[in-house]
Formats: sequence, structure tokens, C-alpha cells
Amino acid sequence: MNRLLSIRRDLGLQLLSLYLLLIVPFIIALLVFDQFVGERIRLDVQANDLSLARAIAQETDLSIQNSLQAVQELAVYPSVIASNPDGMRELFSVILNTRPDVNLVYRLDANGIMLYHYPEGPGTTVGIDFSFRDYYQRARQTKEPLVSEGRISPTTNQPVATAVMPLWSQDNRFIGLVATNIKLESLSQTLSEIIASHRSEEGFQVVIMDSSSHVIAYPDSSLLLHESKEILPDFSLSTLAGTASSKIANDPTSEQRLFTYAPIPSAGWTVIVSRPTSAAFATQITIHRVTLVTSIIFLLIGLVFWIALSRRVIAPIEQLAPISQAIGLNQEISLDERKQLTGMSNRPDQIGRLIRSILRMEQSIAARMEEQAILLETSTAVVSTLDPQTVLDRILEQVEKLLDVKMCVIIALDEQHGYFRARASRGLSKRYTEQLAIQPSEPLSVTMRALRTKEPIQISDTEMDASFSAMRPRARSEGYRSVLAVPLNTQHAPPSALLVYRPEPHVFTDTEIQLVVSFANHATMAIENAALFARSDMRLQAQTRRLEALVQSLHDGLILGDLNGDIVYANRRISDLAGLPAEDITGTPIDRVLSRIIIRTNEPEVVRKEVNDALKGKFPRIAEIPINISGRMTFLRMQVFDVTDSQGVSIGHGLILRDVTTDREIDRMKSSLVATVSHELRTPLASIKGYATTLLAEDVEWDRDSQHEFLGIISEESDRLTNLVNNLLDLSRIEAGSLRLSRVECPIEETIDRVAKRTPLSSENRLEIEIAPELPPLFADPPRLETILRNLIENAVKYAGEDARIRIQVDRNRDAIIFHIIDNGPGIPIEESGHVFESFYRLDDSLSRITSGAGLGLAICQGLVRAHGGDIWVEPWENGACIAFSIPIIENPLAEFEKEVES
Repeated sequence: MNRLLSIRRDLGLQLLSLYLLLIVPFIIALLVFDQFVGERIRLDVQANDLSLARAIAQETDLSIQNSLQAVQELAVYPSVIASNPDGMRELFSVILNTRPDVNLVYRLDANGIMLYHYPEGPGTTVGIDFSFRDYYQRARQTKEPLVSEGRISPTTNQPVATAVMPLWSQDNRFIGLVATNIKLESLSQTLSEIIASHRSEEGFQVVIMDSSSHVIAYPDSSLLLHESKEILPDFSLSTLAGTASSKIANDPTSEQRLFTYAPIPSAGWTVIVSRPTSAAFATQITIHRVTLVTSIIFLLIGLVFWIALSRRVIAPIEQLAPISQAIGLNQEISLDERKQLTGMSNRPDQIGRLIRSILRMEQSIAARMEEQAILLETSTAVVSTLDPQTVLDRILEQVEKLLDVKMCVIIALDEQHGYFRARASRGLSKRYTEQLAIQPSEPLSVTMRALRTKEPIQISDTEMDASFSAMRPRARSEGYRSVLAVPLNTQHAPPSALLVYRPEPHVFTDTEIQLVVSFANHATMAIENAALFARSDMRLQAQTRRLEALVQSLHDGLILGDLNGDIVYANRRISDLAGLPAEDITGTPIDRVLSRIIIRTNEPEVVRKEVNDALKGKFPRIAEIPINISGRMTFLRMQVFDVTDSQGVSIGHGLILRDVTTDREIDRMKSSLVATVSHELRTPLASIKGYATTLLAEDVEWDRDSQHEFLGIISEESDRLTNLVNNLLDLSRIEAGSLRLSRVECPIEETIDRVAKRTPLSSENRLEIEIAPELPPLFADPPRLETILRNLIENAVKYAGEDARIRIQVDRNRDAIIFHIIDNGPGIPIEESGHVFESFYRLDDSLSRITSGAGLGLAICQGLVRAHGGDIWVEPWENGACIAFSIPIIENPLAEFEKEVES
């Protein structure tokens, strides 16, 4: 990674890398070409030598096979088998005359004794024992012709190799052999002719050696039957393995040569063709040398190019780098560096032009740095104070300094009077600025034109510009001939403009205009800051009031304390809970205020311990505070949290007191639902299951009355389950707000009678109905009204017992019809009257524990009554309980609908 960064930062390395990208692939291509061509040449040379070695081996093998065939043919003649000298003389002479490579034909007996040889000659070896010869020992082991190793024949005193044919009788008895001696000099002469055909190749050599590594054929006959290591390397023994291949090795004279060998299968000999590698691979060596020379030349060219590039380009650029950096940082350049720049700037090439551009850039940067310093000073003035007048005066002062002008002014709209006036000025007379008043509708005013177009407007000569004729007297009296007006792009402040005057005709350049625009922007920021500060201050106050009202309106209590445990802030809810005025709570210790709340609990010591643990930071930092408010138990959950600043440093503690009474009630309702509904479901299901199992029993036959009784019980329990499910469904519809009523006229007496007939009353129960006369028609949803009455009657029967006396009174109270359901039961305690209409709520006494029910009847009644627009309540009653509900009296809804249709 560091090397990559170095290359990216160094032009010299980049150019060198580029050169290497061009040269290295070329050199690699040359080397690959040299390797490829050299390998092809090497393979071709080895293939040629291998072909020559195989050709010599094939020709020699053919000659030996002819010799073996000759002795094989001699072995069938009777005279040879019978060892008849006369017959053998005639046969052997024919062989000797037709085979110039053979110099002796002979016959050995079974014991290896020479019986006859031809030519007979003066140096005869007849009668001599040759059983010690290797070829004799081998002949006794085979019936096939064979070739012996090279040796000196005692008969001819010449180096020979023998072609031998073993002789065996018909009864498979060895009777001797017949053989011919092959002259090795004839093989050497053949090799000499082959070498003569390669005279152009210096050091070309061909050798034939036998299996014992002796030279069988060689142009120099004096080396025949010598050890091959005299002219061949030590590897020659491995060439007798019957393979054909090539190998590069050093000969006994330490000359590196290419040795190529091929086997002669019929004799177990090997032909070895060799030549110096310098001659064999001369073309490859030449190409390799040319490749190396070419690569070196290219590298030298690159080196020369790099040196010239470094001296003429890279070195000057490296010298320019710190100088240009110093110029960019507005630092002083040393005298030596200045001389170097001056000297190099005289160069006529691109480097010289670059240096001359850098010198001009130095001058421009110096001017820009001065402008930036002035603008920075102006920016500092803008942010240093919120007094716009002070800032505008400083801006105009810097405009004079930077643009070398003597007169400038900032004109802004006076919203109170409706025209533009001078807000700040420099170099203009007091009379001029006080009398300056520009109407927004003035068409030829430079200021108005700039504000309308939102672009700088300049008058280069007030005496020559026709559009300035109306203001020309004012310009003459004040002494300016040219003016530039730049609008201030204000959004939250009145429209304004910056004007710059010159006493002489002047065309403001783009640079000058941009500078004035920059100062105009600073003036805009100063004016905007002042306006926004005034607005933000008002908004902050309003936001603070809203936030205060929001926190004070919270139903949860909030306390913020400092690190000492004193209250910094508390909302109205805390004041109500503690019973202290808000002004007395601030500055009071937190534990003292909490003590006033804890004292209203039933177990103050236990609650105080939980509160103290939470305040000390013990997790979960939550405490429950149950207090009695207006006779009702209210549960407060206190949660403690740390208050930190933006860096996370603790600056105090906070407490939230949340009313969780509703959550407790919901938990109670959930528990009641699980307990009550499970009980109410289990009882009828057990009855249904029991009686159904009884009816299905196969070992008992029930009579018709018993079956009818059991089925009746199952039906009653099923109805009980159905009522429970319907109650749950009605309650869910009421709570979801999806209950829809269909109001029709309901005769009150008929409705009550219908409910009484459907309500399971025993014979001991008494139901009395009292309906006031002349009641108006009641429009309600009949099934829902019947459900209300049935639930109330059943509830009365359930709690009043078998001797229940139930009285239903119906009368009118203003715009509603009131129903009273009165029983003679134990009654409803006053403190429970507000809870009996809650879902799953049941009175916690012995009576409620012995009566069944899910605690849904009164809750459903309340929902249905309120759906009709009425109300339901518990009225105090001396003996028993009285539950009353109202149904509003309304006109016939169908009549209203018919009127709407007719209209």
C-alpha cells in the first residue's frame, strides 16, 4: 500500500513504471521467444541425432540378423551336424566368400573342442577347448541363435563378435555349435563413412558398444574392445537398458556433449551418436545471445532516457514542489530558491512556461491572501457582535481599504416610513445621507434596479449615462462619477443594497464586483443575524411557555432534582399528590416531598424502603406507591432516571410518577377472565361429557325417560355455553365499537313478559311488574333490550336465591324511560357500586364465591344501555339491590326517514 502511494505521489516513479510497462513485456516476450525457439531447436537436434542413431542401429541389427540367419541355416546341414570336415569346408567357404564381414566359420563339439574352422590357415585352433567362452555357456542354455560379446579371435587375431547357433540332437541332446566371426573393423569402417558424411560438424562421433560396455565399432580401430568410459561418460552403462533417448553430459575430456543412443535388439548392443553442445545448439546459442544483447540495449536506452528525464523534467519539478507549496501557503521563498526559479524561467520549453505561470500565480495569490484576510476580518466582525450598526460600519471600512474607494453606503428600507434610507455610510456628507430618500417605485434609481433584478448594477460614468440624468445634480454635489449597486439578499430583514462610489469614471471589473458581492453577503449576514436573533428570542420564549404548559398538563408526576437531592422542577401533578403549593416544592429535598406522598399508603415503611432503594440507584430503580385518593386505591409507579448533559456527565436525577391503576385493573381483568371463563367452561363441558359418555355406554340400556333427562341436561349445559360465548361476543363488539342497533317501537309490557318467559325462574321465584301509565312509545333494539332485562333478572335470581322476589318498575323521568330491577338479595356495598359494571368483576364475598358466572352480565348491560344513549347505575336500597337504567325517548326513526325521503 505504501509503495502504491509512493508511485502515485512521484511523477518520476510513474514515468519509470510506464517505461517498465512498455519494456518489461517486450523483454519478457524476447525471453519467451528465446526459450521457445531454443527448446524447438534443442528438440529438433535431438530428434535428428536420434533418427541417425536409430538408422545405424537398424543397419547394424540387419547385418547381425543376416549373420544369425546364416549360422541358423548352416545348423541344418548334415555335414555340420555330423562334423564332416569335407562337407563343412565346402559350406564354410561359400559363407566366407559371400559375406565380406565374416572372417571365420567354425564348429565346436559338445564339450567346446574346436572340430573345424575355415579358413583352415597355418594358425589352426583345431582341438583347442573353447568351453570357457561366454557364448559357449549361453549356447548350452538355448536353442536360438545368439551373438557374443566382442573379443580378439585366437584364430585370426582380429577383434570380432561371434554369431552362434547351438546344435541339438533329435533326442534333445546338446552336440555342439556352429559359429561365424563378424569382423568389428567392418562395422567401424561403416561408422567412418557415416562420420565422413558429417565432416562439416566438428566433433561428430558415433560409437557402438556391447552389453559389457566395450567398444564394438569406432572409427579409430585402436580403441576397439576398449572400455567405453575412455571415450564416453560414466552414464554409458545405463544406455544398455534397451531404450532410445538423449542426454547432455561431459565426456572424459570434460567437454559438454549431446549424447543420443539407440539399442540394437538382436545383439543387445547400443549405438551412441554424440557431438559438442556448442556445435549441436549453435543456432540456439546465437539466438540466446541476440536476445540478451537486445535486452541489455533496451535497458541501457531506458537508463539513458531516465537520466535525461530526471535532469530535465523530474529534478526541476521536485525543486518546484516545495516552492509552489510555500507560495500556496503564502510563505517567504529563500534567495537561492528565487534564483533557481529565475534561472529556470528562461527555458523556452514547457518547464519554463510552467515556472513563469507559477511566478504570476504567486503574485495573484498574494493579492488573494490580502483579500481573504480582509474578508476574514469582516467575518469576525459579523460574528463578534449582534449590533448590526457596528458590523455595517466595519464592513464599509474594509470595503474602502480593499477596493481603494472613499465613498460607500448601505441603503435599507425604512418599513415605518415606506422608503429607502442610508443605514450606514463612509465618506459621504451627513447632509447627503440624511436627505437620501428613495421611493420603492422610482424606476431609474440604481438601488431599485439592483433590488428588482437581484443583480449588481453599475454606472461607469454618471455624466454620460442617460438613465442617471435625474440623479446627476446629486452626484455632482457629492463628487462621484461612477457607482456600483449590489443587492443584499435578505429574507428576514427589510430589502437592502450596498453602493460603492468613485470620483472618476470607472468600469468595475468582475473581480471588483465579486469582492463587493462578498462584502454585501457579510452585510446581509449581519442584518439577518440581528433580525433572526430578535425573532428567535420571541420564539424561544413562546416555546418555553408551550413546553411548560405541556409538562404541567401531564397526568404523570415529574420531578427534576440536582446532585444534592433538591428539587429543581416539579409539575402540577406532584403538587397535587404532595398537597404542597408549586412555589414551596422548588428547592425542597426530594425525599421530603415523597414522604408526604408515601404517608398516604397502607404500609408506609415498606414503600419508603423501596423508594429509598430506587433513589440510591439499586436496579430496577422502580418502586410501587399505592395511595388512597378520594376513597379509591390508586397505584403510582415511580421510575428514577439520571439526567445527563451532552457529554453524558450526570447533572441530576429525575423521577416520574405514573398512574398504573388502569394497568392493574387490566391485569385483574385478565386474571379474572382466565379464572372465571375457565371455570364457567369447565362445568358445562364436564356435564355434557359425563352424560354423553353415560348415554354411549354399551353395558347399560337406559329407558326413554332417562335418555330424555340426560339429553335435556346436555341441552341446558349447551345453552349455558352458548350464552357465555354470546356474552363474550357482545362484550367484544361493545368494546370494539362495532355494535349496530336497529331501533323499532318496543311495547314495554310485552317485552318484559317475553323476557320473563325466557328466563329460567323457579316456582319459588316471584316476579312483579309495575309500569307507569301513559308512557310514550319506546324505540329501541328489541333483542338488545331483552338481553339487558334478562341479564338483570338472572343476576337478581342468582344472588337472591331460591326465594328471590324480583320487582320491575318502569316510569318516566323527563326525556327518558327508567327501568328499576329490585331484588331482596344481600345487596351491593356502596364502595363496590362503581365496579360492578366492569368486565369480569364479581363481588368478593361468600355469596359470589358460591354462585356461578363470568362477571360479564352487568358489563354487557352497561354497553347495550350506553349504545342506546342511556345510562345504568346502582341505586341505594335498604333491603336487597336496585339496579336502574334509562333509555332516551326519541321520535319514530322510520318516520324521520320517511320525511327525508319525501323531502
